Amino acid sequence: MAVNRQLLLAHRPEDRVSIDHFDVAETPPPPVEDGSVLVRTRFLSVDPTNRVWMKDVPQYMPPVAIGEVMRSGGLGEVVESRLDNFAPGDLVFGMTGWQDYAVLKPGGALGLAKIPALPGIAPEKFLGICGPNGVTAWAGMIDVARVGEGDTVIVTAAAGSVGSAAGQIAKLKGARVIGIAGGPAKAAKLVDDFGFDAGIDYRADDFIDQLKAATPRGADVLFENVGGAIMEACIARLNPRGRVALCGMISIYNGGGSARHDWSVMLAKRLRVEGFNLIDCGPIWAQAVRDLSGWLATEQIRDEETIVDGLERAPEALNMLFDGTNIGKLLVRV
Repeated sequence: MAVNRQLLLAHRPEDRVSIDHFDVAETPPPPVEDGSVLVRTRFLSVDPTNRVWMKDVPQYMPPVAIGEVMRSGGLGEVVESRLDNFAPGDLVFGMTGWQDYAVLKPGGALGLAKIPALPGIAPEKFLGICGPNGVTAWAGMIDVARVGEGDTVIVTAAAGSVGSAAGQIAKLKGARVIGIAGGPAKAAKLVDDFGFDAGIDYRADDFIDQLKAATPRGADVLFENVGGAIMEACIARLNPRGRVALCGMISIYNGGGSARHDWSVMLAKRLRVEGFNLIDCGPIWAQAVRDLSGWLATEQIRDEETIVDGLERAPEALNMLFDGTNIGKLLVRV
C-alpha cells in the first residue's frame, strides 16, 4: 500500500529551518473527490516565500498553521482523476505541499495546471524558468518596470532563478544589465553564462565602488530581490524617475536585517516603486509562459538548476536560498 509522507509544521523557526521544526507523518494517500485529482509529487519548488509562509505575520496568503502540511508548489503525476480533461499519467503543477501525495483541484492562489509537453523542454522547467520563477521575472521586467531599449538595469540576487531570468529578459528588450550576486564565481557566471553586462559581488570590500563603476550614468530600473543595505546602495544609483520592481526582501525573511529604508531618497528622485507578487500574475501567465518557453527552446535565454534529493531534505534545501549556495532554480526531487 502506498504511504504518504508529510512534513507538518510543528514549530515556527526564528532563524534557520531544520527538520526539527516539523513532524514527519505517514498516512495513506488522501481520497479523491469529484472535481479533483490525486497527484504523486515528483519535484517541489523551493522559494523564499516558503520561509515567509512559516511566519505568523500578516502576508499575502495565510501563514501555514501549526500541524498543517508545509505549503509549496510542486510538479506531480496524476495517479487518479475525477476531473474532466485530466487523466492518470498527466503531469501537473499545483500546491502539492511537502508530501508524497496531494489532492488538487482548479482554483485557489495558483490553481491546477497541466504541464505542456514541449520538445526539448524538461517538465521541471515549468517549476522554474517556464513557470512561477520565470513568470515572476517576466512580470517584474515587462509588466511592472516596462524595461526597454537603452535602459540600464540592476538586478539583485541575480544568480537565482528569478534574478537570472529577469536579467536575461531585460537584455532581450535591449537593456544594459548589471547583476549583483554573492561571491566572485557567481558574479562572473552572470556575465559568462547568463549574458549580463557586468556582475558584482556584494561581499567584496569595494562593492560600492564596483557598483558606481558599472553604472557611470546611473540606472533606470532596479529589479529588487534582497532589501536592506544592498537595496539602499542600488537605489542610490537610480536616476530621477527610475523604476523599482520590488520582487522580494530575502535579507529579512530569516529574522535578520531591517525592512526600514530612507524614503526621502525615493521622494527626491521621484522614483516609482511597485511591489508585485505571483498571485497577481494570472492575466499575464499564458503570454509569459509562451515567451519564456519560446526563448528557452531557441536558446535566447538559459537556466540552471540545483536539485536536492529527498523529501526530508526540503528544510535543508530551503536554507540554501539564504546561504547563497544554489545556482538558478532550487528543486527537491521527492
